[in-house]
This record gives sequence, structure tokens and C-alpha cells, in this order.
Amino acid sequence: MADDNEDEGPAVELGERERVEGAPVARLSSRLFWPIQKSEIVRKVGDQTVRTPDGPRKLSDVLEDVDETYFQSEHEFTREVRDAGGTGPVPTADDS
Repeated sequence: MADDNEDEGPAVELGERERVEGAPVARLSSRLFWPIQKSEIVRKVGDQTVRTPDGPRKLSDVLEDVDETYFQSEHEFTREVRDAGGTGPVPTADDS
């Protein structure tokens, strides 16, 4: 059976794409193998910039605010990084 809403446009109008500095935490975490030590994360991807509500930050700087030294899973890592770096709207390159 066909969906009656097929001919309608998108539910949300998409605006112009604005550049956002840094990478999503999930993109960086997907490059790693779990479990892993924090020092190994810093060695492998610590110089990468992540997106935070306060603007772009180096992952190694965000990890300085994380007490954990060993992450069992990608989920645990992303949760800790988001707790330390914050969650919410990320400024675009023009806002920062």
C-alpha cells in the first residue's frame, strides 16, 4: 500500500548549509576499537577538533575533564565526552 504523504515536501524546511567547525564525537569514536585506554585515544585522535556548544575544542582538552582512564565501550566514551564538553546547539563557523 502506498503512503499518502509521498507527494508532500519535507516535514521540516532545510535552510542553507552553514559550516560547523570540528567533527562529531561519534565520527572520532567510530575510528577506535573498544575497550581502550584514555591515553591511547589521546595518542590516536586527541589532536582532532570536536564540536561543543562552546565552540570547537581539541578532543585531548575535553578528555582532561574526564575522570575515567579506561572506556569499556564506544557508548561509555561518547557519554563521558558529551558530559565534559556539553550538549546543546553547536555554533556555526560564523557564530564563533
